[in-house]
Amino acid sequence: MIAPGPSLNEAFAVLGLHGPAEQAAVTRAFRLAVKSARPDQAGGDAERFRRIIAAYRLIQTTGAARPALAAPIQRPAALPVVGLTPVQAVSGGQTTVRFDDRILRVQAPAGMRTGEHLRLKAGAADGSDLYLPVLIRSADGLVALGDDLFMSWPVPTRLLSDGGRIEIETHAGVRSAWVAPGLTDPVRLRLRGLGLPARGARPEGHLFVSLKPSEDAPSAAEDLLARFTRVWTPDRLAA
Repeated sequence: MIAPGPSLNEAFAVLGLHGPAEQAAVTRAFRLAVKSARPDQAGGDAERFRRIIAAYRLIQTTGAARPALAAPIQRPAALPVVGLTPVQAVSGGQTTVRFDDRILRVQAPAGMRTGEHLRLKAGAADGSDLYLPVLIRSADGLVALGDDLFMSWPVPTRLLSDGGRIEIETHAGVRSAWVAPGLTDPVRLRLRGLGLPARGARPEGHLFVSLKPSEDAPSAAEDLLARFTRVWTPDRLAA
C-alpha cells in the first residue's frame, strides 16, 4: 500500500502519470501498471501490485470527480524520477535530479526498488518533504525486475551439450557454476543472494543468468589460461 500520508500527486506517480489526468488516461495507465506488476507473472511484484491498486483507488475517490465548470486547476510541477542503475540499487549511491530549476543531490540507500519513493526531508520549495519515485534503469548488462537481477553470459555451444564448469563475471565478482549435460537453449541459472539486498519487508533477491551459446566464447581451459596470465604477469614472475 502507499506509504502513510500519501498525496494525490504521489498516487499519480505510482501509475506513471505526472499529475492529474483524464479518466481515460488514468484507467489506461492503471491497466498497464497493474499488468506488469501482477505477482503471478514473470517479473511481477506483489508489493508494487498492491501499491498500484491503492493508488488507483485513491485517485478514484479523491481526484477523479470534478464539479462541472470548475475553475481551471494549476497542475503541480512533475515530480522528477530518481534513476538508479542496478549496481546503485544493490549497494546504494548518490545521484542528482533536477526539480523546480534546482539540482538536488540524492543519496539512495541500498535495496531501493522500482516504484518505491525516496523521501527528501524538506526537499520541496516550501520546506515540506518531497517523495520522489524511483526507477531502476537497465545498465551494464543488468536488468532489475522486482527483487531480482537478470543478465546474459556467453558460453561455448559445446558446453551446453557436454556440461561442465563455467566462470561468470557478475557485479559481485566472478562466480562459478556447473552446467548439467544435455541442456538446450534457453538455459537460465540462478545465483542465490546476488539480486537486490533485503530491505524492510522486501526479501533478498537473486541473480538470474541466461546462458547464450556462442562460438566466440572461450572454453574453460582458455578462460583459465587467460585468468592465469592476468594474475601472473611477467613482473610478478620475475619477483
